[in-house]
Amino acid sequence: MSKPPTIADLTWQHDLVFEATSATQRMMLDGDSQLALSPIQTLAISLAGCMAVDVAHILAKGRHPFRAIRAHIVADRAQDTPHRFLKVTLTFTVEGELSSESVGRAIALSHDKYCSVWHSMRQDIAFTTAFALQS
Repeated sequence: MSKPPTIADLTWQHDLVFEATSATQRMMLDGDSQLALSPIQTLAISLAGCMAVDVAHILAKGRHPFRAIRAHIVADRAQDTPHRFLKVTLTFTVEGELSSESVGRAIALSHDKYCSVWHSMRQDIAFTTAFALQS
């Protein structure tokens, strides 16, 4: 069964502010990052969110109990237009009684196979991941 297309509508509000709607969800975007997140900020959040969701799903499915997962993303951008991401570092902090192997495997599976956001981006972005375990 194929995935349905992702559909979104954006409506200009004022200045560089738009309201975005997809299915039943709404959010604001602001090209100046004053009243809402900018599109590039939402891309970074989407990448971190996609991988964090994958990691949580993979760990839960493998019955590796965790209490918390946090993701911290730093995305360096080109100085010249279009100011795209050149380098991304995504660091996870996972709390629980887990092995390093299980967390590392979950992150690798997300990066290499499952994260649709990453696989929709340019693959020449220098992308590194790291993680810390806390009991």
